Amino acid sequence: MQERKAEKTISSHALSKLIAAHDGDVALLYLHWLQSGSRDAEQAAAALCRTMREIAEAEEKLQRMGLLDESARPRPAVKPPLDPEEELPQYPAADLTRRGQEDPAFSAILAEGARVIGHNLSSNDMRVLFGVYDYLGLPAEVIFMLLGDCADQFAARYGTSRRPSAKAIEKAAYEWARQEILTLEQAESYIAARKERQGEIGRIKAVLNIYDRALSATEEKYIRSWLDMGFHEDAVAIAYDRTLTQTSALKGVHTAKEIEEKDGRRSAPAQRRDAKSDQKPVDMDALRRIIDKI
Repeated sequence: MQERKAEKTISSHALSKLIAAHDGDVALLYLHWLQSGSRDAEQAAAALCRTMREIAEAEEKLQRMGLLDESARPRPAVKPPLDPEEELPQYPAADLTRRGQEDPAFSAILAEGARVIGHNLSSNDMRVLFGVYDYLGLPAEVIFMLLGDCADQFAARYGTSRRPSAKAIEKAAYEWARQEILTLEQAESYIAARKERQGEIGRIKAVLNIYDRALSATEEKYIRSWLDMGFHEDAVAIAYDRTLTQTSALKGVHTAKEIEEKDGRRSAPAQRRDAKSDQKPVDMDALRRIIDKI
């Protein structure tokens, strides 16, 4: 005798609420979860041809309606999509166009994105911007800050004629998502801290007599590590002096004053830098060894 599969039915209470909601996405999501027995958001998005943001909005509405039983259907843990090696979802062009027309926030993001990138958006540009909005989940107002910051960084580095690409914006968005920058206050604080660090790096770059080129990856890595360890610019300047003369007897100090007190003599890095043409290229490995001993 053939077994009959258990049928899954909707209660009259739930049916009444779904009809009263007048929201097709909410009804579809509820039916999908009832039929599949799974609350996997990505699976639902694929099955229903909806974006992750639309699924999240429908789920939130179902929660408000009291139609989700959290104990019976626990939501599986989802790993945050914060690996920049991951690719953003390949959204259908029709979905992007529809969201641009229906979602005022995303429409404004598209307009600002076109202004920052400097040309009419390609389908890939739109995909990246929507992925940042939908997949990474950055709020619209934070994305505006992100776009403006990307434009400022490119202008400072390459001049006003150079505009950030969608790939550069995507890379920055992953970093903001990793840092959990989700409010305007957090965005402002992050930008201010980065600018302060860039200023410190620029001053150390001058200490090292690097004026006519960008730092190499190794140079910047070392400088950032020294700043992260709490070394001041003046300490790096004196360590550079020691590097040139190959002397190093500094332990447990981080500032010029501490070095001078421990060393028993004063240093004049400003005098050393008066004629940069007389200086040899920076030996970063030797400088690293000096600072490692401080």
